[in-house]
Amino acid sequence: MRNTLFKRIAFPYVILILVLLVGMSLYFSSFMRQAYLESWRQNLETDARVVANQVAPIMRSTNNLPEIQKIVQDSSTLMSVRVTIISTDGIIIADSFQSPEKMENHANRPEVLAALSGLVGSDVRTSHSLGQNMLYIAIPIQDNDQRLGVARTSVSLSTLEKSILNLNGTVIGTIAITAILAILLAIEITRYTLEPLNNLTSAVQKMEKGEYFNRLPYNRQDEIGKLSFSFLQLANRLNQQIDEFKIERSTLNAVLAHMTDAIIIIDGEGIVQLSNLSAERMFNVNKEDAFGRSMVEVLRHHQLVDLWKECQETRKQKTTTIEIMPNKLFVQGIATPMEDVFPGGVLLVLQDLTRLRKLEKVRSDFVSNVSHELRTPLASIKALTETLQEGALEDPPAARRFLSRMEVEIDNLTQMVQELLELSKIESGRVPLRRKFALPGELIEKAVERIQVQAQRSGLTLTTNYPEDLPSVLADPDRIGQVFVNLVHNAIKFTQPGGNIVVSAYPERGRIVFKVADTGVGIEPEALQRIFERFYKTDRARSSGGTGLGLSIAKHIIEGHGGRIWVESEIGLGSSFYFTLPTG
Repeated sequence: MRNTLFKRIAFPYVILILVLLVGMSLYFSSFMRQAYLESWRQNLETDARVVANQVAPIMRSTNNLPEIQKIVQDSSTLMSVRVTIISTDGIIIADSFQSPEKMENHANRPEVLAALSGLVGSDVRTSHSLGQNMLYIAIPIQDNDQRLGVARTSVSLSTLEKSILNLNGTVIGTIAITAILAILLAIEITRYTLEPLNNLTSAVQKMEKGEYFNRLPYNRQDEIGKLSFSFLQLANRLNQQIDEFKIERSTLNAVLAHMTDAIIIIDGEGIVQLSNLSAERMFNVNKEDAFGRSMVEVLRHHQLVDLWKECQETRKQKTTTIEIMPNKLFVQGIATPMEDVFPGGVLLVLQDLTRLRKLEKVRSDFVSNVSHELRTPLASIKALTETLQEGALEDPPAARRFLSRMEVEIDNLTQMVQELLELSKIESGRVPLRRKFALPGELIEKAVERIQVQAQRSGLTLTTNYPEDLPSVLADPDRIGQVFVNLVHNAIKFTQPGGNIVVSAYPERGRIVFKVADTGVGIEPEALQRIFERFYKTDRARSSGGTGLGLSIAKHIIEGHGGRIWVESEIGLGSSFYFTLPTG
């Protein structure tokens, strides 16, 4: 108790006083230094103007250097400052402390540069000739509009530094004395405060061990005495309530922890009072961070806030269905007023329906897409069969042509089924990736070699472009080859004869970016977002055949490697497909 109260009472005051005194000392030290500097700047500027007015006529007419040197020496003695006259090209004409011939060119000095531009130049630095910290002020020497040179005055700052050191010593001494007095005062206040509380503290500590008392821990008629009396009355009742509360609390925690639905209790002001583990996972927030904060900060979803407001206003149960980003969770929210146990409060239950929604959407999309893709070849086969039955069998050349068409449609159906099975295996993870370290160039050359003949047949130029020193990637060569073949095959289909296809690679932030670029017809902007969906084909793609599964298979293969695949395209200018693989 003594240590705790001492820290709470004495330390804050001591620290506050020390901080204030140190801050004030630093402020006054800085203020005095700036005040001294400003005062000296003004004095030096006045002195420089006096000197400039004296030497201007001489520099304009005779430029008598001995006479200028005499004026500089007399002014320095009278003003107790160093005086220097500098020509417009930086050469020292006269100086009161050193021979001008021994001094270097001053054209690059900050104050001289400022004065030559028509301003009052000022600088604080160490003098090369004197080895002291100096304050310099320079002004231009003017003759009407003609600039004849620069008059500079300077003074050592050692006096200012000594004054500041003396001031700092005085402040530090004051701080030390004040700190000692503050510490002594804090100790005395703490001792006086602890004296009437020691008995009550001892009683509380014994109660923690299960001991009970029939007399007051401290008997006097002040606030401590009243506190002791209230403590004695409430002690037994509080122990009973604590035991009951522990049982209820443990039961509630067990129920909330094992619930799969997210539970959040919000008071009438919109402040979160309770949340379970499922809610913390759903909204990516800790219980400690959620408790006592606004539901807007915790939930970060306006529809849930609207649901709570509607329930709060009507005091009736409300339900809504929403999608929570960025986790893309589809949940059903149920808001129920808690008038009986928590007036003004609302119980918010969030049921995660994401899996059910995804399964339903996958089933619906799959049935729709497969039905659409199967309908065309089946209708074609049926039409060919009816044509044969209606008499085409009697015409052998026509019959053979129809049978050939039927064979093509059956091959398309077979390819679709095979690719569906392949995609199903990849999505379910039943096709393990046999990863090994491989050079990007070898992956590119092997794939290009497989499809080079097809590109030549289509009248296209298929080339590669990549640095020879690319680092290895960790990948399944066969699966990556399948991705290359799919991308290059698409490029061949949509590029007119005479076009170019380039397969390239380059490094980027710990990964290798592969690129398949063509000069084909391009892809519509609205199709770019859906190009990797199963069965999705642009209008141009439908005229060229295909199942619409190749890019979807490629996407799943690349994502299985921990990479990313995307496309950039412009109508009439071609398309570029990119995908990344991590380096080994």
